[in-house]
Amino acid sequence: MRILILEDDPFIASDLQTIVEDEGHVVIGVFDSLAETYEHLEDDFDYALLDVDVVGGKSFGIATALAERDIPFAFVSASRPGDLPPSLRQAAFIPKPFEESAILDSLGEPSFRSLS
Repeated sequence: MRILILEDDPFIASDLQTIVEDEGHVVIGVFDSLAETYEHLEDDFDYALLDVDVVGGKSFGIATALAERDIPFAFVSASRPGDLPPSLRQAAFIPKPFEESAILDSLGEPSFRSLS
């Protein structure tokens, strides 16, 4: 899979990248801000791992754009699932601190794909 990562903590971003690359996936980019991520939404990727709180605000607009394009994603966040807007509460949610297995499991499970 080709994976986009939105995470503003460089250590966590590096951990996520290592986890997915060690499983043979390709990370197309690791971004730490909303603005930078929006610039890459048209890139070719199959999945995204999104922190909720990043430079520039919350990643809910990114998540909505991914759902509209039918690109599966998971939130990886220290926030709580209840902090998500109602339209995004069906999204996969991995709490921080995370286990490597939770990240890998999210790649193989059906993820949030639709806003309906």
